[in-house]
Amino acid sequence: MEKAMEKSSVAILLLRNLLVSYLVTGGSLLLLALFLYRFSLSEKVVSISIIIIYIISTFLSGFLTGKKLGNKKFLWGLLMGSAYFLVMLLVSLIVNHSLQDVASNLLTTFLLCTLAGMLGGMLS
Repeated sequence: MEKAMEKSSVAILLLRNLLVSYLVTGGSLLLLALFLYRFSLSEKVVSISIIIIYIISTFLSGFLTGKKLGNKKFLWGLLMGSAYFLVMLLVSLIVNHSLQDVASNLLTTFLLCTLAGMLGGMLS
């Protein structure tokens, strides 16, 4: 009975940390949109900012998960980065109905998300 309860609490922790990372992403993207509107940022600056937001969000998710779970931190961080990427990919597929727009950066985005999550887990 304790094992089942422990597994469910870990699953809840993972989902909560994933939600936190998406809240950070949403808030950061809103702030970026405000800066874009206010200062007419170039496309290059916006693209770099979006990448930085992904890295910070997945790093935070991996860090929080590794800090709470304590063992195998890099694996938990890797899992959180992968989960973040998969949710982002699913939402993109639902909105765009194809991978055509995101296919060019798919591998790069996956690597950034998973490695940032793993780094967050290792540094926790």
